[in-house]
Amino acid sequence: MLESLSSFQQAWLFIILSVLMHVSWNLMARQVNPKADFLWWGLLGHIALLGGYSLYHLVQIEWSWTLAGLIAITAFANSLYFLSLREAYALAPVAFVYPIARSSPILVAIWALWFFDESLSNLTWLGMLISIMGLWILGNTVKHHPNPKVLFWTIAAAFFTSIYSLSDKAISQQVDSFSALLGVVTIGYFASWLTLSLYRKKHYDTIIPEVRPHLVIWLAGSLFIGTAYALVILAMQTLPTAYVVSMTNIGILLAVIISMIFFGDRKNAYQKIVATILIISGLSILGIWSKLPTA
Repeated sequence: MLESLSSFQQAWLFIILSVLMHVSWNLMARQVNPKADFLWWGLLGHIALLGGYSLYHLVQIEWSWTLAGLIAITAFANSLYFLSLREAYALAPVAFVYPIARSSPILVAIWALWFFDESLSNLTWLGMLISIMGLWILGNTVKHHPNPKVLFWTIAAAFFTSIYSLSDKAISQQVDSFSALLGVVTIGYFASWLTLSLYRKKHYDTIIPEVRPHLVIWLAGSLFIGTAYALVILAMQTLPTAYVVSMTNIGILLAVIISMIFFGDRKNAYQKIVATILIISGLSILGIWSKLPTA
């Protein structure tokens, strides 16, 4: 089936599948008791369920010191990304922090221009800026106590996202197997899980959360959390890095719409509608008018 699709169409298929998985586990995570620390369990589940399979395929590829260094950078940046999110979540609601943390495409575009010579059209830059404006408006629909540290840790999360996105782009040019790319994600997630475990030990005096999520939700989240991102790296083989990262923000948009329609989350509905229109407009500019390879 994939052979009948162009590389551009395949990349878009990977993005769509990734978004659907990402939205699914995010919506499920909202139903979990915060004391369960679903992110900790999700990373552990990915390692337990997919770690052996993915690492087996990763060790089969041709290795180099460059590849090993890139994977180390990804693992390090992943760990700092999750740590920054954890610090931000301790100070403000997830619904405020996460949309703003996802404003990393601008940084990604700058790094990619410098390191990969991925020049983007003016319309692509415009589309990214408009969608990021929507994300910031969406984040600010949530009430929280103003705290400079929140913005610091949120921007830090965006920065580290741009770093591991850049290293993952380089990895995607050397690793073409999805199973092996899943192994790259596993290494990053193992480092991140260790980081979160140390964080929990320091702040809660225990590594294992006191509450466990429902088994079905835990299994689904564990299978989706890493697979979704491996698909993103796969799409980077064909499309510009900033474009791929921007398009994955469709997931945030879907989560907002589903929450408003099915979960009755209509607080600050006007602002959310404005944010949604901006995000849709920005992503539409990216998807329709950006000059991208179609072969």
